[in-house]
Amino acid sequence: MGNEKILSREELCQRVERWRRAGERVVLGNGNFDLLHVGHVRYLRGAKALGGKLVVAINSDESVRALKGAGRPVMPAKERAEIVAALADVDAVVIFPELDVRALIRELHPDIQAKGTDYTAESVPERDVLAEYGGRVAIVGDPKDHSTSEIIRSRLRQP
Repeated sequence: MGNEKILSREELCQRVERWRRAGERVVLGNGNFDLLHVGHVRYLRGAKALGGKLVVAINSDESVRALKGAGRPVMPAKERAEIVAALADVDAVVIFPELDVRALIRELHPDIQAKGTDYTAESVPERDVLAEYGGRVAIVGDPKDHSTSEIIRSRLRQP
C-alpha cells in the first residue's frame, strides 16, 4: 500500500508483538473515517493521549456500506487508510472487513479500546471481548457534534 504504517492483519499482529516486547501499551481506535473531519482528529488525539502505540482499524468499503447504506463510503478504504496513516498521532492502520472490531480485539488484545463520545463505557459493543482478558474501554475526543453523515447531508441541501 506504499505506507509503512498501513499493515495487513498479519503484519499488524507482528508489529504489536514487537511493541509489547519493548514494553509499549497498545491503544486501538476504530471507525469509518470517511471524509476526515476535526472530530476524527480530536478522537485520535485523545486516543493517543492514553499513552503507547495507537492502532487505527478502518472499516472496509463493504462494511461501511453495510453500516451506512448506499453511496458510502465517499472515499475508498485505501485512501481513507492513507489519510489516517499520515496523522502524527497514528502508529499503525489496518483495514478490517467485519462490522465491528471484536475479531481484531481478540487477535491484538489491545490494552485500551478508545471510543468516541457517542458511546459510554457501558454501550461499547466490544466491551465484552475486552473484559475477557482484562482490556478496558476509554471514551475520548470532543462531544459528537461532527459527523460525516451530517456533513454530507448539509452539503446536499445546499444549492
